[in-house]
Amino acid sequence: QVQLVESGGGLVQAGGSLRLSCAASISIFRFNRMGWYRQAPGKQRELVAHITSGGSTNYADSVKGRFTISRDNAKNTVYLQMNSLKPGDAAVYYCKARMGIIATTLANDYWGQGTQVTVSS
Repeated sequence: QVQLVESGGGLVQAGGSLRLSCAASISIFRFNRMGWYRQAPGKQRELVAHITSGGSTNYADSVKGRFTISRDNAKNTVYLQMNSLKPGDAAVYYCKARMGIIATTLANDYWGQGTQVTVSS
């Protein structure tokens, strides 16, 4: 059973920083890719950033230069360092992990329960 547990959310003033953590119940080497998504009230869930098993990263344009995704393989944890936070960054942040199915082009996606980020202006 794959479990992803996010932590680190909270209330921060605009311009502040938070670091989110996503701890996996299995070795993160087993995932092709891990990422952070967010969903604000009334909006669709959107990709914030992802990191591949090889360490390649990708960011949404809205967070480039402010957010950094990283991974600690020994701790089976992926992080999202968020700096210069804006009120528009407020949302529930979800961790997602994608695991390929051997001998196919298919994959399974696993989600965490989410962590709330609130940014006051």
